[in-house]
Amino acid sequence: MEPAMKEKELVLERTYDASPRTVWQDWTKPEMIKQWWGPNNVIIPECEVDPRVGGKIYIVMEADAGMGPYKGTKWPMLGKFTVVEPNSKLSYDAKAWTEGQKEETTIEQTTELSLTEEKGKTKIKIRAVIHKAGPGARMAVEGMQYGFTQQLDKLNNFLTAKK
Repeated sequence: MEPAMKEKELVLERTYDASPRTVWQDWTKPEMIKQWWGPNNVIIPECEVDPRVGGKIYIVMEADAGMGPYKGTKWPMLGKFTVVEPNSKLSYDAKAWTEGQKEETTIEQTTELSLTEEKGKTKIKIRAVIHKAGPGARMAVEGMQYGFTQQLDKLNNFLTAKK
């Protein structure tokens, strides 16, 4: 039996040329999330977000052709919001897994997002903490920073294209 994974924490900061209100909407409205969420080469076929304390967040990422042999693989994430302060703070506890391999690939995490206005732009800080990960989730845990970095780049491109 593999030893339990120690907690892993990742903190990322970015500044976007958009208002906190705009960034907040893009982070909490399903029709916006579907356009930028996740690392490169994924689509979001399903997304439900109820941004209130106790509300649900459910996002399914699906690998597209750019992921080669992983094409069609789905990674659902289901959680609930623990902090919701419109246009400034959002936190949720969630479980994510590879469809069909839930038992061995589940990752339990807390994600915190804070938005701060700075000279007409928005500084975001993301803190993601993995509390528990199944033995089959090692690759996902190791790639967490890479995935979040791509996701934040995609959000920047999305915000820029909307201007």
